[in-house]
Amino acid sequence: MGETVRIAQVRIDHADKVLFGPDGPPVTKADLARYCADIAEAMLPHTRGRPISMERFPHGIDGESFFEKRAPAYLPDFVHRVRVDVETEHRSQDQVAIDNTQTLVYLADQACLTPHTWLSTAADLERPDQLLVDLDPTVPGLEAVRRATTMVGNLCEDLGLTAFVKTTGSRGYHAMIPLRPDHDFDAVRDFAHRFAEVLVARDRDLLTTAARKAKRGDRVYLDVARNAYAQTAVPPFAVRARPGAPVSMPITWDEVDTVAPQEFTIASAARRVKTHGDPWAGIARHRQGLSRAMERLERLSGT
Repeated sequence: MGETVRIAQVRIDHADKVLFGPDGPPVTKADLARYCADIAEAMLPHTRGRPISMERFPHGIDGESFFEKRAPAYLPDFVHRVRVDVETEHRSQDQVAIDNTQTLVYLADQACLTPHTWLSTAADLERPDQLLVDLDPTVPGLEAVRRATTMVGNLCEDLGLTAFVKTTGSRGYHAMIPLRPDHDFDAVRDFAHRFAEVLVARDRDLLTTAARKAKRGDRVYLDVARNAYAQTAVPPFAVRARPGAPVSMPITWDEVDTVAPQEFTIASAARRVKTHGDPWAGIARHRQGLSRAMERLERLSGT
């Protein structure tokens, strides 16, 4: 039957089921749910009002997984939903939003190891309030991806943009630019592509925007393709489906050279927040327009 426990007033069935292992410390469903309850205060400001895609691993990270976008009909009342248009299918559907601690814990019960959030909110789904640059190394090692991440931060400074950085919990880093929702996704995506091309021009041996892995060589991939309607990104403090249960952790720009992408796990993330706080706390207060940065970027790119 399996053990049943209650965490944050949410029933966790098969709580003793191991979701992470054997390559690393075993992590049970109850461990994941407790982490979600512990980290909720820090994580919820980054997920509220954002539709999510649920990455579910019913048999743990060594079993089959699947993405679930549409909110199931059987959800508890405390789980909030956001109605979204599915543009490719000319219909609409409800998707889950993580607006409270109970929802975050409930997703753990459903073996949703990683929620992936939209870059826009229910307030205006067509206009993003975040711009994401995903830095993905092609070869093992951290020197290249750290240099690339620092270059992203430097270009943001050149453009007068405030940017934030976090580990992905996987292989690289995410740079996030908080935006006022003044522009639609097409305009933001166009800016993101120009931004990436300017960076590549600064160091073609280090960086690439080639989507096909065969064309990247040993270079760091600047992925800006997620800056589009209904595309998603891993939010701060989300757990990744990798041995040891690493976490996507907000850090400072000064820490890029010292903090590895998988450095923090569910065993250490909450303690890190208690001792260092969340460098992304209050990120919404830094939402900024893109118009002036667009003009500066045009001058830099010569277009």
